[in-house]
Amino acid sequence: QVQLVESGGGLVQAGGSLRLSCAASGRTSSPYAMGWFRQAPGKAREFVATISWSGLRKAYADSVKGRFTISRDNAKTTVYLEMNSLKPEDTAVYYCAADLSNWVRTGRDDYDYWGQGTQVTVSS
Repeated sequence: QVQLVESGGGLVQAGGSLRLSCAASGRTSSPYAMGWFRQAPGKAREFVATISWSGLRKAYADSVKGRFTISRDNAKTTVYLEMNSLKPEDTAVYYCAADLSNWVRTGRDDYDYWGQGTQVTVSS
């Protein structure tokens, strides 16, 4: 079992920045990939970014490439999502998730555990 708790969401103006954190507890000694997804009102949950246990393999959605950066600190069992140049279309609930396979994957069904989400609102 892996428990995930997100934090760092909030309200920001377009062009601004936010840093999301996701703290993991439970089964944290085995290697696993971590990902971020988001869900806007009336839309399906979509992939944002993912990172392997080592941090060497990463993947991003095209919509956030060059603006968002995923990183992790395994000593603190925390994964981060640095979001810059935010746009109103980035408004969503952001979820972190754990993939016990440690593959860098982008499908929702690939992930085994999910956090409760944190709201990000970008005003124009």
